[in-house]
Amino acid sequence: MRLLSCLFATLLLPACGLLYKVDVPQGNLLDQEAIADVKVGMSKRQVSLLLGTPAVASPFHQSRWDYVYSLRRRGREAEVRNLTLMFDGERLASIDGDLLPEKTGEEGLLEDISAYERFGPQLDDPADTRRRRRQSED
Repeated sequence: MRLLSCLFATLLLPACGLLYKVDVPQGNLLDQEAIADVKVGMSKRQVSLLLGTPAVASPFHQSRWDYVYSLRRRGREAEVRNLTLMFDGERLASIDGDLLPEKTGEEGLLEDISAYERFGPQLDDPADTRRRRRQSED
């Protein structure tokens, strides 16, 4: 009887939405600054160094690179953004798609983390250097 009630509770719990659902990011998360650096006329190599390899590479359209990013959050519709680059030979001919007009949650977290990357005394800050000298003299 106890096993049956545990099994019944296990089956009903996910249906209620009480279990934690993970945010699922997929594809290429492109940096806003990297996208701004991409210019028409750049070579494929230069673009791949800035943005990385595309998520979708079609064998039928080798002159088209698609960078796709989607983020599925709990209880919301999936947020899908794409960037399409068209090449003429080895040179970038056009840029089209969503250029990430706003920051995604991951980009905000990365900026928050970068504030904590350097801790302790700021060695390149002259005011901090003077403060340490005064403390060592005392």
